[in-house]
Amino acid sequence: MIDNNPVIVALDCDAQEALALAAALRGRVTWLKVGMTLYYAEGPGIVARLRELGFQVFVDLKLHDIPHQVAGAADRIARLGAGMFTVHAAGGLPMMRAAVESSRRGAEEVGLPAPAVLAVTVLTSTDDNGLSEVGVSRMASEQVVLLARLAHAAGVDGVVCSPREAALMREVLGQDALVVTPGVRPVWSDADDQSRIATPAAALAAGASHLVIGRPITAAPDPGEAAARIIAELT
Repeated sequence: MIDNNPVIVALDCDAQEALALAAALRGRVTWLKVGMTLYYAEGPGIVARLRELGFQVFVDLKLHDIPHQVAGAADRIARLGAGMFTVHAAGGLPMMRAAVESSRRGAEEVGLPAPAVLAVTVLTSTDDNGLSEVGVSRMASEQVVLLARLAHAAGVDGVVCSPREAALMREVLGQDALVVTPGVRPVWSDADDQSRIATPAAALAAGASHLVIGRPITAAPDPGEAAARIIAELT
């Protein structure tokens, strides 16, 4: 299920810069991502401020704790009006189920649509060697599939994975699942902080529904023009 505008711009900055970027991106993109850097600096109010500007907000905190704690956090995120949020699939089946159920209840109680719950499989900064260092003997692609199947059993709406695993996710989860891919870099970008990357067009062709893109847009001299350039490459 591909969004009409699948680009999600990652705002890893403070509120002043985030709001300036949001102003520059209005009319260019639909989704903005609030991750740990921005959320922990500014608190939940930043989600409301971005929504007031007309954006859908992806809250990317990668919840990973006991089910009771994750349920409470999921409830709060849903009540903020987030459109998507993340949990770590490695947290297990009961934890993911708690996130799904609690977020749906919380959204319903305040009259908002339930946010999509996305399970993070293997971080795009982690390769086979990185998994081995923490005691996982499977290849990254195998670990992604195992965790995606677990997430599907928990009732989540989709996954976050590398573009290189997007096709696998379509096979495992079907055509209706959200497949959100960080690690997306246009050919003209020189950002290199992730290991398993692809171009925007290649990620969509592989089965991604949404593309998380940060510095190629946010660090550009004209973020709006950079976003438009990327979107033009997808049409």
